Amino acid sequence: MNRNSMARILIIEDDREVRSLLATLLSRKGHEVRQAGDGQEGIHAFRTDPCDLVITDLIMPRKEGLETIIDLRGEFPDLLIIAISGGSRGNRQSYLRTAELCGAARIFSKPFDNQELLAAVDELLAGDTA
Repeated sequence: MNRNSMARILIIEDDREVRSLLATLLSRKGHEVRQAGDGQEGIHAFRTDPCDLVITDLIMPRKEGLETIIDLRGEFPDLLIIAISGGSRGNRQSYLRTAELCGAARIFSKPFDNQELLAAVDELLAGDTA
């Protein structure tokens, strides 16, 4: 199966506008997109119906992104994850680097460049995880 065409992507993001923007961008590229408003909802959605890739925010209510990444990678070690953060707590870059250490394949600061994010999605789905 070519993971690059019609991938199933789960967006975990508490900001409705960012979530909607990501869903629109990815849907236009032909991906099937599902959405969750926080990590707890996202993990449940993934367990119920796994996807090819997860894009998660880091700072969210109920279950934040680092916990979400750790839990998902613990259960699904090969899962592709992109972490994004606007960083309202502490140093955003250090938080994003921690996400990488926890298993995120790519990291982006908000506001992110739409084309760079889409390129990262394509690279990961094509198997370029370097």
